[in-house]
Amino acid sequence: MAMPVAIPRYTVDDLESFPDDGNRYELLDGVLLVSPAPSFLHEIVVQRIRDELTAYLGKSARVLTHGAVQIRPRTQLEPDLLVIPAAVRVSRKTTWSDIRGWWLAVEVSGRGSRIYDRDAKQPAYPRLGIREAWRADLRDGCIEVTRRGEATTTRYADHLTWHPPEMPEPLVIDIPAVFESIEDDE
Repeated sequence: MAMPVAIPRYTVDDLESFPDDGNRYELLDGVLLVSPAPSFLHEIVVQRIRDELTAYLGKSARVLTHGAVQIRPRTQLEPDLLVIPAAVRVSRKTTWSDIRGWWLAVEVSGRGSRIYDRDAKQPAYPRLGIREAWRADLRDGCIEVTRRGEATTTRYADHLTWHPPEMPEPLVIDIPAVFESIEDDE
């Protein structure tokens, strides 16, 4: 008879003891997710999406490149981009677990993160309370969108329209421009 494999469970506090080795260590319901440091290609796509979001949102929201969705004790995800409303109060004592009301989480998926981003993180974000999650796929040159309250993920290859209710007009992102002059060697 086969014995079940015990999967270790971790807490947000446990993450402090992990090495600072360039890998990204995250938790989803206590399960450890480890992905390698981002590539140059990854960072170019993150920058392009961040620039679009920042120009569109102005002072209505903050676009964070090193944010965390932290729900203690066993969840801490670090999307490549995290959008929170500007109305979120920030002080010197604010921690990631104090933040709620997230508008958007964006993951840019390459060789080292594609499976975690697609199968674990993207469907988790709406369950955790984030309105919308995007996954920009470096290999396929598309953006997949999962929205809170919707059962399916939608794939966009031409353009993506995003319209938070707080904004008067929608943002339309030209997806080929996000991936322009980029070749993935995978």
